[in-house]
Amino acid sequence: MVETARALLDELMGRNRNLDPSVKVKKVNWDDPEFCQYYLVKFCPHDLFVNTRADLGQCPKLHDDEAKRLYENARPGARKRQYEDDFLRFCNNMINEVDRKIQKGKQRLLLMNKGEGGPVYVSKFQEQLNNLNARIKKLLNEAEEAGHRGDVDQAQGLMTLCEQLKEEKEALLSQHDSGQSQAVQSSANSTTSSIASDGPPPAPTGTASWAADLNTTQEKQMEVCEVCGAFLIVGDAQQRIEDHLTGKQHLGYSKLRKAVEEMHEQRKKERESEERRREEERKAKYENGMDRRRDRERDRDRDRRRPEIDDRRRREFSREFERRDRDRDRHRDVDRRDRDRDRMRRDRDTRRRSRSRSHSHR
Repeated sequence: MVETARALLDELMGRNRNLDPSVKVKKVNWDDPEFCQYYLVKFCPHDLFVNTRADLGQCPKLHDDEAKRLYENARPGARKRQYEDDFLRFCNNMINEVDRKIQKGKQRLLLMNKGEGGPVYVSKFQEQLNNLNARIKKLLNEAEEAGHRGDVDQAQGLMTLCEQLKEEKEALLSQHDSGQSQAVQSSANSTTSSIASDGPPPAPTGTASWAADLNTTQEKQMEVCEVCGAFLIVGDAQQRIEDHLTGKQHLGYSKLRKAVEEMHEQRKKERESEERRREEERKAKYENGMDRRRDRERDRDRDRRRPEIDDRRRREFSREFERRDRDRDRHRDVDRRDRDRDRMRRDRDTRRRSRSRSHSHR
């Protein structure tokens, strides 16, 4: 109860609620070793099985919501991967342990089936014990819920009832053990007397008869829960089935299995995404390599064609040069003929004027 109240106050007011206002509060870093790494990843398994046979005890590290928020907002990295690996390893160890328990339970039922020539049944003692365990679990859950609500009186009352049921359970176990011992002793004495008198053994009476009836009464068939390994009664009342399914131990192992499955599925998606990314990179690199190869081939082709291009350009240049020379020579010839024609015209005009002057003097 004290731990529950402390956890509730931590959640409402923070872990540093009792510090003096003048004291500087240390900055929260999610990777500090004081914080529970399982709680940061998903949840702490120590919180799942409180007051059950699978109780792991109190977690030695802190469960801080601010550190959890910082962890969830942090970028993926090797440190977070290590936390996830540790969480998966711890959960898988617990699941493997309960799976071994389930297999042993099934083998036990199978051996009893073969030995008795029929299905395994539960005696009245086992049924009473199962009922007491279910009622104790239910009261513990209700007491814890009352503690979270702050209803201390109701929580204490429920815990008192729970203690009474535990005492009743201890009395039932003691009575059963005592009955079995007396039954064994009575059976041994009866067998000895029968051998001495060569007669049939007497029928069990008194306490021995009760114990024998308790062990031989076959009422309901049994099976093993595939999640938590508990022994269940086939065709049991719906309320008892619901009590089992909502019990801490069943819910705890169910939560463990679901968390491991979700993380494996998430990692599978991450691997597939990483493979797609690498495939795209390889494809892009291949395409870039093909582009560079095509560029190199174009360069080589251009280099191979360059002499031909140069020769063609030289020939074209030579032809152009020759054409220009011809044009220039042609223009020169035309100019020369024009100059000769002009000179001849001037000479003719000069001679004509000379003759004209000579006639005029006569």
